[in-house]
Amino acid sequence: MFAVTSAFRRVAAAGHARLRAAGLGLLLAVGVAAGVPAPVAAQQSGTPGGFDHYVLALSWSPSYCADAGNRASPSQCGVDAQPFAFVVHGLWPQYDRGWPQNCQNPAPRVPEQTLRGMLDLMPSRGLVLHEWRTHGTCSGLSPDDYFDTVRRAAAKVTIPERFRRLDTPLSVTPGDVEAAFRAANPGMGADMIAVDCGGGGGSGLRRLGEVRICLDRSLGFTSCPEVDGRACRVGRLVMPPVRGN
Repeated sequence: MFAVTSAFRRVAAAGHARLRAAGLGLLLAVGVAAGVPAPVAAQQSGTPGGFDHYVLALSWSPSYCADAGNRASPSQCGVDAQPFAFVVHGLWPQYDRGWPQNCQNPAPRVPEQTLRGMLDLMPSRGLVLHEWRTHGTCSGLSPDDYFDTVRRAAAKVTIPERFRRLDTPLSVTPGDVEAAFRAANPGMGADMIAVDCGGGGGSGLRRLGEVRICLDRSLGFTSCPEVDGRACRVGRLVMPPVRGN
């Protein structure tokens, strides 16, 4: 059975590039909290609870708002929205190589109270529902337990002080961002975090999209060579200021 499963994952991972493009429009449409796509499935489905570790994706909200433009979620980017900085894009069950998605169809319903209760971390109803259907159903947890795990995972990560509020654009390297997160989070190794690029920014620079942090099933920091290997490698990125500045 192990050999069959491993072979399936390798074949599915080979289809990643073809599926990635197809996922772009969907993710923008639901108002994901980043200007770049979440991983489009290395396989179309999986067994709920059958995964190796999590990826906590923290999106730089100003980049999402700039990248998505008119397609952005009003609750995140509208004139009356809060001045969001880093927000939770999602908590994704992962294999050591590849990842599952859409593990229950139809997905169990998210209670309205649970959905509303996540909007401080994930500021879009569409995002909350999309993340549950696509990734949460693979956790093996109920909607309430999954989103409780999302909140506990986010609480495990300290946002560096310099990134909690940004009043003017900031030019950074991916290494700068990783170093700041590692300094703020003892025990986070270089192979446990990856910076993802967003779209085009000012002066020809690309924007910071998000920071992806690998957590084991107990929500401790863990090594994830495949995620780290997909990190942004550009020289410099721009972090747009928090909205309202």
